[in-house]
Amino acid sequence: MPSSSPAEPEQTTVRRDQPLTLARLRQLVRQDWAGLPGKTLVVLSGDSEGNRYAPFSTYSRGRYAPIYGLTGTVYPLESELAEDRELRALFPQIPDNAVAALVLYPLD
Repeated sequence: MPSSSPAEPEQTTVRRDQPLTLARLRQLVRQDWAGLPGKTLVVLSGDSEGNRYAPFSTYSRGRYAPIYGLTGTVYPLESELAEDRELRALFPQIPDNAVAALVLYPLD
C-alpha cells in the first residue's frame, strides 16, 4: 500500500493471516482501489467448481492472461519487473493478452 501523507487518512495494517471483514472491503473499494481504472479485471484465486471456500484475505495488483478457458495466470506489473532482477528471471516474457487485474486471494 502507498504510504500516507498528512492529507491522506491513516492506512490500517493488513494482516495476511486474518480474514477481511466487510468494513475493510468497503475501505479498500473507497480508498485503496478508488483510483484503479474501471476496466481493471477482478480475478479470484480458488476453486472454480465451488468445492472449497475460504475467507477473502488479501489482494495484489498484477496482469492476468487466460491459459485455458477462463483459467489463467497472474503476472507481475511492469514496475515490479523493472525493480527486481529475480522476478524478471521468473517471468522473462509476459503474454500480449495480459490485462491489468486486481487479484483477490483466500485465507489458507
